[in-house]
Amino acid sequence: MKALAYVLLGVWGLVSPALAASAGNDLSREAVNGAQLPVQDSDGVSPIFLKTQVLLDRARFSPGVIDGRNGDNTRFAIRAFEKAHDMEVDGRLDEAFWSKLTEGADEPVLVEYEITEDDVSGPFTEIPDEMEEQADLERLAYTNAKELLAEKFHMDQDLLERLNPNKDFTRAGETIVVANVDVGQGQTSDEPKVAKVEVLKGEKAVRALAEDGSLIAVYPATIGSDAKPAPDGSYEVKAIAMDPNYTYNPNEYRFEDVKTDEPFQIAPGPNNPVGTVWIDLSAETYGIHGTPEPAKIGKTYSHGCVRLTNWDAVELAKMVEQGTPVAFLE
Repeated sequence: MKALAYVLLGVWGLVSPALAASAGNDLSREAVNGAQLPVQDSDGVSPIFLKTQVLLDRARFSPGVIDGRNGDNTRFAIRAFEKAHDMEVDGRLDEAFWSKLTEGADEPVLVEYEITEDDVSGPFTEIPDEMEEQADLERLAYTNAKELLAEKFHMDQDLLERLNPNKDFTRAGETIVVANVDVGQGQTSDEPKVAKVEVLKGEKAVRALAEDGSLIAVYPATIGSDAKPAPDGSYEVKAIAMDPNYTYNPNEYRFEDVKTDEPFQIAPGPNNPVGTVWIDLSAETYGIHGTPEPAKIGKTYSHGCVRLTNWDAVELAKMVEQGTPVAFLE
């Protein structure tokens, strides 16, 4: 979705040589909505990748945080989309992929949004780094309205600012430009039922499958850690908790950055260590959950569980139920 000329295949490994060309970095709503191959911004943020990410997000091939860049999560989402549509799986933003992705995608990928009182009324909370100090807070809320708005539209905060120069994110009634993630392919009022979840440790991804084995959704994930590797084998969903507390018990697990030997509990909120949802698994102490740091999904270790962006975790939670099989695969 979303003038220095260079060959994109050699630099990015995504666009075929025949489509490589020079382009500007116009991120206006009109430029992004009308973007076509082979647009690429010289600083890594471009209308074509912004548009691609929004369309992938709508189709439940999540690129993680929408940032307009061609990072690892976006490349994985492109490959997953290609595989699901029986295309050559090369991860390239080429004509064949683009034609299928944009098929029937009539709604604009960027739209105007009027900030509401609910968006800016808070309360907002300064979140300390230490988990022991987080336990003293009444709620792990958003830190400010900009963070709330970015998460609401699955966006990187820097991109939100770049699309809206000189806008006041704290003022109700202000009109801003946001990613239009609520419409399009895969977005319906009735969520499909997931028959099986696969946690792909090597690919840092979670797949949601239908009864016939077809792909419903794929999400980038942070899976396990050196201290607490993710398990192998088959398990199932035990329970789903929206807006959960987080309990730290040093008798069950111990984190290097936690100094206390006493158990403690952290209140709910989007900046809670497990984000806005906890999908409890029959693998003891393991779950699939959200995160207070969506930009790090797929890039850093978790504390041992399966971490998704808050919006991806909530979407998955709405499609699974108690007893849904979950397989951990290499």
